[in-house]
Amino acid sequence: MQVRTATGTDKRNVITLWDACGLTRPWNSPEDDFDFALHGPSSTVLVLESNHRIIGSTLVGHDGHRGTVYYVSISPDHQGKGFGELLMEAAEDWLRGRGVWKVNLLVRKENSTAVRFYEKQGYGDQDCIALGKRLDGRADRSSN
Repeated sequence: MQVRTATGTDKRNVITLWDACGLTRPWNSPEDDFDFALHGPSSTVLVLESNHRIIGSTLVGHDGHRGTVYYVSISPDHQGKGFGELLMEAAEDWLRGRGVWKVNLLVRKENSTAVRFYEKQGYGDQDCIALGKRLDGRADRSSN
């Protein structure tokens, strides 16, 4: 098992994984998200490999104040084996290495499996409401 920073050549495999895990939405371009994170000064995409195959990934970044992780994904045939915890530790270490002291998560309300997973990792409801607004001119069809 190895966690490493993704490269541009990983994009198709990572997005295929995000699709397999049900994380993509038609109104958000995963290609744009991947490229933006990989080439941004305060973000990246981490991948978890086993036998040279990507079995997990996450997009991680910070805004200078708080860190955030998105697209936390483990291949369905590898879920429930502790790899999600390993990937979250790597994302948290990436943030700590940049001086970030707190991480936030956005989880869709209906995704109770993910909520339980994150609660086991020490995350809790911060009693906040997530608000959003699109700045790219596209119609906002979802709160995410």
